[in-house]
Amino acid sequence: MDIAGLSTALSMSNLQTGWGMKMLDKAMDTAKSQGSQLSEMIASVPASQMELSVNPYVGSQFDVRI
Repeated sequence: MDIAGLSTALSMSNLQTGWGMKMLDKAMDTAKSQGSQLSEMIASVPASQMELSVNPYVGSQFDVRI
């Protein structure tokens, strides 16, 4: 059994795992930041504009018959 090779392989495995965890942490921070910004943006839009963006033609015209 090659102790030096095993030690090197274990060290590389730990390095790759650590690097992967750091990248995942960075991605999670970015997603959390974007989510909070999106939430703030949605909250700042008045409800009437939000309704028009979803259903732009609802309520804009109506027929009156007597």
